[in-house]
This record gives sequence, C-alpha cells and structure tokens, in this order.
Amino acid sequence: MSTLNVNKQKFSMLINGQLITAKDTLDVINPATEEVIAAVPQVEPEQITMALDSADNAFKLWSSMSLASRSELILNYANILEQHRDEIVDILVSETGKPADNAEYDFDMLVNCLRFFIEEAKRIDQPVIADPNGRFLNYMIRQPLGVVVGYLAWNFPLLNLGYKLGPVLASGCTAIIKPSQLTPLATLRCAQLSIEAGIPAGVINIISGDRYDVTEPLLTSNKTTMFTMIGSTKAGVETMKSACTNIKHFSVELGGNSPVVVYDDADVDNAVANVVGLKFANTGQVCVSPNRCFVHESVYDEFIEKAKINAQGLVFGTGRSEGNLMGPMLTSQARERVLTSIDDAVVKGAKLVLGGKIPESMDKGYYLEPTILADVTPCMNLACDEIFGPVLPIIKFTDEDDVIAMANDTDYGLAAYVFTTNLQKGLQAAAQIQAGSVCVNEVHYDVSLPHGGLKQSGVGKDCSHYSLEEYMTLKRVSVLVNS
Repeated sequence: MSTLNVNKQKFSMLINGQLITAKDTLDVINPATEEVIAAVPQVEPEQITMALDSADNAFKLWSSMSLASRSELILNYANILEQHRDEIVDILVSETGKPADNAEYDFDMLVNCLRFFIEEAKRIDQPVIADPNGRFLNYMIRQPLGVVVGYLAWNFPLLNLGYKLGPVLASGCTAIIKPSQLTPLATLRCAQLSIEAGIPAGVINIISGDRYDVTEPLLTSNKTTMFTMIGSTKAGVETMKSACTNIKHFSVELGGNSPVVVYDDADVDNAVANVVGLKFANTGQVCVSPNRCFVHESVYDEFIEKAKINAQGLVFGTGRSEGNLMGPMLTSQARERVLTSIDDAVVKGAKLVLGGKIPESMDKGYYLEPTILADVTPCMNLACDEIFGPVLPIIKFTDEDDVIAMANDTDYGLAAYVFTTNLQKGLQAAAQIQAGSVCVNEVHYDVSLPHGGLKQSGVGKDCSHYSLEEYMTLKRVSVLVNS
C-alpha cells in the first residue's frame, strides 16, 4: 500500500464551501514510520467566525429542503466517496498506522452511516396523540435543531465522522466538525469531496488545529444548538462546561472501562476468540475494548493459556502487510503511558504472561507487544483506568465473589461482555451490569444499534434511530377541530 509523500503534503479546511488554508500549520506524523507526512492548517479566530456564520446561514437552506432533495445529495456524496475509496484508505493507513482491513472498515462505516441515516429519516416517528374529548388533533413534529459542533477522536477518524455527519445531514442540521489534530487528513479529504457531490456551501464545515483557545467560540456561540463529541471523560466535562453559556443539546461518547465476565460454564474457545480479537483490534485503541477480564477460577488457567496462544499469532505491521496484523500505537507518549501501567501492575503482583515491552524487531514506529497480565487485582491502576492500548488484564473470581458488583465497580459504563452457556445467567448479568451495551457470547456492533454510555461514559447515543432523534426537536401541535 502506498503512503503519503513525506515532503509534507498540505491539506485544506472546508469552510463555507471553500478550501481554506491558514498562516500556521500543524504537522501530522505516521505512527508506523515516525515521519512527518503532511501539514494541516492551524485554524484562525476569524475562520471560526466564518464557520459559525456559514453553518448558520446554510441551515436556513438545508433545513428547508425536502428530504428527497437532501437524500439525493447525500447518496451522491456517498457514491463519490466510494469512488475515492482506495485513495482515502491509503491516507487513513498513513496517518493512523492501521492495517488495511481496519482502515477499510473505518472508511466503510462513513458511507454506511450516510446511507443508513437518510433511510432512517424517512421513517422517523411523528405520532398522532388521541384527544379524549375529541376536540383537538394532536400530533408531533420533529424538526432539525440547527448548527451542530462536533469534536472527533483519533482512533477511528472516518467511523467517528460518520457517526456525526450521518444524522446531521439526514436531519437537516449543519455541521462544524473538528477532527483530532493527530488524524485529520482523511477527514479533510472527505470534506473536500462534498463540494464535488453538490452539498451546499456551509452545510459541512471541517476545521483543523490544536488550539482550543481559538476554537472556544464554537462551544460558547449562541449559534451552536448542539455539541457532540467522542473522547475522554475529562475532555468531555471540560468542553461541556465551556459550552454551558446558553441552552444546548449534548451527545457525548466518553471514556470506558469495559468488563468481561467469563463464567465457569462458558465456551472458553469462543470467549477467547471474541475477547482477544476485540482487545488487540486497532492495537487496543478502541473505546469498547475489554479493559478488565473477570474469569472464573475453574476455567482461569485454560482461558489464560488459550488467550496467550491466540495473541501470539499477531504480526506487527501496517497497510497490506502479510499476516494477522497489529499496527502501532498512535503516539510515543501513549505507548509510554501504557508501559508505565504494565510496570506498575507487575510491581504490585501481576504476572506477565505475554508481551509487556517494545518489540525488538521493529526499529521504527510506536509498536508495543500484545500483552496479557494474569493475577491482576481490581485495585491496580490498569484495572481502574481506561488502558487504550494492547493490554489484557485478567482477574480471577470465585463463587464467593459478587462478580457483577466487581464489574460495576467503576465510574464508567460504556460496554460490557458476558460469556456463559446458561441463558438465564446471561440475561441476569445483562440486566444487572451498568453499561450502555452488553454483548452476551459474541461481540456485536452495528450502525442500526444504539451506542452510548451510562455513568461517566457520556450521554446520548450514536448509531440507530435513537441517535437521529437527538438531532431533532420534538414539537407538539394541537389543532382545534371540534369546538
């Protein structure tokens, strides 16, 4: 697979239908080669004002268009994106270090979201409410909120874009989106293609940069009706505080600390395949990645041995290299943070089953060995905080332990996983675990299924018709028909 020219290819922002540069730029680094591959604009204060004005003005046009007219443009956009699929996937690989199949999934989720949400918009629920006295016709109307500001995470740049842009466009809202400063390239390229698709100027605005003092007006402006983001809980709290200058809607998917419960009657081979597969996908940099794996003592040793064998089949690499690939972490700082967590756990008594260090075979790139830790206790740092790296901590539990209470002993509640062949036990665990989604016996996510957290993992939903509804008002209309 090709990579971007290392002579700092330059990208542009999209504001009011125009490709915009800036005086200062920000470098983007390929985590697999540690080379600077591109420069993106460092957004300027006047460009923030321009983006707010253009999104506000475009909302009047876009929201008044018929759903059929919007649908035609959105589907055309999806088709044009697919025509540039290979190019965009190459960009994703270069800025993230992903294996090609992971980058292809990332891209496909963008176009899938665009198509899914426009179909959901055709079936949005607007019910009639009966009047017991027969005097009024009462009905509900859903209408677009207005200007939506979105901040995106770096781990799945285009999936995250699709989660936000899909419902924005389908609902009739307009968007100002800031991708992560670490992985902005594919998002900026996709924004550029919206011009070719005929999306009206100002409907989609994509900016870049890392100066939050400059982008602060996006949060505080009265023109912003909704703020949405994917990121850490700390960042979510800080941005929501800043945005509370007037009444806004919020939809934020934040940090996680996902538990796995493997009961004594579980199909261990199936549990290992699912847990290891998800844990080391995207080098563990997944918001719903297993973070604490509780395994019953009767299958504990078997689970650890089979997990080790499974993880040993991973091969370091990026793009279209051969084998079951695991790419690098995104930054050297993130790798050092994870290494510190591993060392801390070992000092406190955890057993290093596999990995735990920088691979000697890779002289470039922010690679880290797939790591499995046994004899982990719930009080260790990596069992309390989101790891966001390729480390699987395994915790033994017995019949005397309240494993559901152990799973719930966290401030977070994004996702959870349960493995058992006892249907009643699986259903009870799913009901009692405090998480926005619980998968029993198989990891399963889809754009048609709501995704979002409980507790400190956020508010609101991505994906499904539940997400689309968050971008729309719920207005009641009562018409006197019989006086």
